[in-house]
Amino acid sequence: MSRKPILLMGGSGAIGRLSATSLRRRYPDVPLLIAGRDLPKAEALADELGTAEAVSLDVDADDLGLGDRSVDAVAVFYHDTRQAGLRYARARGLPHLSISSGIFEMAPDIALFMQEPKAGAMVLGYEWLVGATTLPALQLAASFQRIDRISIGALVDEEDQGGPAVADDFARLARLMPGALTRRGSSAIWREGPEMAATFRAIDGTVIAASGFSSVDVAGLAAATGAGDVSFDLATAISSSRRSGGPLSTEIIIGIAGLDLDGQARRSRHAVFHPGGAAPLTALGVTMILERLTGLDGHAPTAPGLYFPYQVLDHAAYLSRLEVEGGAVIGLELD
Repeated sequence: MSRKPILLMGGSGAIGRLSATSLRRRYPDVPLLIAGRDLPKAEALADELGTAEAVSLDVDADDLGLGDRSVDAVAVFYHDTRQAGLRYARARGLPHLSISSGIFEMAPDIALFMQEPKAGAMVLGYEWLVGATTLPALQLAASFQRIDRISIGALVDEEDQGGPAVADDFARLARLMPGALTRRGSSAIWREGPEMAATFRAIDGTVIAASGFSSVDVAGLAAATGAGDVSFDLATAISSSRRSGGPLSTEIIIGIAGLDLDGQARRSRHAVFHPGGAAPLTALGVTMILERLTGLDGHAPTAPGLYFPYQVLDHAAYLSRLEVEGGAVIGLELD
């Protein structure tokens, strides 16, 4: 059966390239439209992938300059201030995934969704590394009867450079989001000033200096688990694997406290690890979401609605794919 192409806006950037390559590896015949600011770069990637085409978009045009050409889904890998990709998708009832907006930038996208909630599936892929925190955390939470506290410590290796778009995202978020959304005592608060300072222990036990970060994971995990305390701290430092003489990696430390299934007090501490760094782990989430939105995974495409990644993806399938890529969820000693 002939399929319509998936449009990847910013598809020739670091994460877009990895996502496109992952899709091509799993689905050799699925056509891709690679859109990027650097058309020769997009053309080179399209030639490398095969069954792909580089396109130059007109973000001021309702049809993005694609005319009557049909696509199957839209994925956006940069902060789309014009909402060009989203407006294109909503007008045509197409599934849409974006990954680069901060928690304070969601309102315009949600407003568009609310105007026509049945127009197509829309995934707010703004979780840390597109589901890499929430999916493992919720899988781990299943062994608890009640969740009281979830603490997240995300470590990005200082040599892990994700490309210009990622650098732009972090610079924008740091400038415009000086506080860190945190749930404390069942209330949503904003940590500021000295309260932003934090530490967590990396996989190898090293104490890492971190800072509070306003990740939408905080809101999602609080809603999904009912935890009264949820925090997210981010650090850029040497990863545990590189400190031991190996290549860089990325790690996410997940601490959970509450009552176990027998009603006894329990704490757990785990790490999500990926040997390739942050970008490949992000691409894993993007790839699996696009599979789910379009039905490439063999199931019916995701129904219209507004979703976080953890609401779209099969948690066990995600963890299985993580292991295939050399990653893991590792049990750690308690602090």
